[in-house]
Order: sequence, then structure tokens, then C-alpha cells
Amino acid sequence: MKESDPRLTPARPDLAAAHLEGRVEAPSYVRGETRRVCLPATPLRRHPRADAGLDTELLCGELFTVYEEKEGWAWGQAAFDGYVGYVSAAALGALEPEPGHRVSALRTYVYPVPNLKSPPLALLSMNAKVCVQRPGAPFCAIAFGGAPGHVFAGHLAPLNQRAPDHAGIAEMFLGTPYLWGGRQSLGLDCSALVQNALERTGVAAPRDTDMQAENLGAAVSGAPLQTVCRRGDLAFWKGHVGIMVDAHNMIHANATAMAVSVDSLASFAAAIEPEEGPIVCIRRLT
Repeated sequence: MKESDPRLTPARPDLAAAHLEGRVEAPSYVRGETRRVCLPATPLRRHPRADAGLDTELLCGELFTVYEEKEGWAWGQAAFDGYVGYVSAAALGALEPEPGHRVSALRTYVYPVPNLKSPPLALLSMNAKVCVQRPGAPFCAIAFGGAPGHVFAGHLAPLNQRAPDHAGIAEMFLGTPYLWGGRQSLGLDCSALVQNALERTGVAAPRDTDMQAENLGAAVSGAPLQTVCRRGDLAFWKGHVGIMVDAHNMIHANATAMAVSVDSLASFAAAIEPEEGPIVCIRRLT
């Protein structure tokens, strides 16, 4: 991941972040204002249009530094993984209250009152961040979009609580629809599955596969690569990644099944090699 990577560099021909002054040329530099996502999730797009392609998504409670707000769009940079783009300004709110918990279940409902029969306000995906204002059982009171909300306590975990097995977290997403640029439990892509799973174990992962292949873990050597894997290893192709669930099979969000599925590494590699090429590398985190 290099600072000149446009995905991670808050600079345009007409505007750049103040901390880039002297490193990139722009007619204007802005310090930016940090805000917090106040919706369950919001798209981050390359252009300020609702029909622009989805690059990624920001989840509830995450931070976004705004360098320009214009015509309902905020251009800036996500704090979580550094991604730069446009989000709806309406999806961003005040910094306070600061979240102390995350959604640890695959997804959970937010209710207006602590009653499971009440009509839910929203659906939060795994790794959405919330501020618990009043612990309780079975529901916690949280701050949600400037109003009170209630979430089942068993679906939340403190931000510093780490899951032991990222492959096990990934398996929770089995059957989730494939969505290019998606990062929610309602739809996500291959690198977002890795990013979500690793976040639950306390490992910060970049957003895209090329960044992940360059920065996560250490390369595993051996020939052929399909024979040296163990649970938790990351198998990379150019533009694709999967998480090994055992020595032979991987879980991945893929456009073949249009879902998160478990497939034989060797069979999948053979099937896509004519078009996508061979496995680029296997990376091991521990």
C-alpha cells in the first residue's frame, strides 16, 4: 500500500488533504472534519452519483474524514482502512457518543424498545460499532442515529474482545450473497470477507486483494501451493482471495456461486486458471 495509490490518497486535481501538502500538487489543501457513520451502513463510491460503482461500504459507528461536502455528497477518507471516495453526507453524524461495542453476530436488529415484538428500526451487520448507554438483559440500550435503540445483548461484544479463529468467523457468512464492493452480512465480496473475519480477531486488514496479498502475514512456500495449506491460510489469485478452512478447502465470496461458499482449493484453482491465472501466493498470519 503506497501513499500514491489513489484508493488511499485523499487527493484530486483540484483538492487534497492538508497533510499531503508538499507531497502532492493541488491548488487547495483542506484539513478536513472527522464525522461518524450514523446509518447501519453507507456506500462509498468513486464518483458523487448514486449510480456510480460501489467501491466499498462504511459500517455504523466508523469514522470518515470529510474534505469536501457538496450537493449532498461528502468526499473524504475512511479511518478504518483508508479508502477514499464519496459517501452520502446524510449518512454522517456527530463524533459522540463514541462506540465501545461491535456487533459480533452475523447481523442483529435494532428495536425502538426492549421488546422483540416491536417493529425494528434497522438491521446492523457484523462489525458495526455502537455505544451501549445502558447494559441490560436480554437487551442493551444503545445510541442509534440520534435516538434510543435496543439490541440483543448476546449479539454485542466489547471492541477489544477478539475472536480466536478468523476462519470460523468467515464460516458464519456461508451463503451470504456476493456483492462487488459490499462489506455487510447482506452482501460482500471476497476481500471484504477476509477483512470482516480478521477484524473480529483484532487484525486490521486492507480493503482489496492486492493490498492484502502484500501486507497480511507471511508467504508460504512449497510446490504446488495447493499442498501446503492449513486452516486460516489466505489463498490469493490476481483479484481474488479465499480463507482455508482445512488443508484442502477454502471459504470465499465468489461470483461463480454468487455467494459465500466452501470449495476445494485445487478444483477451484484448476477451474479458473485459464481465465484468471494460477494461485499467486498463500499467506499465513501465524
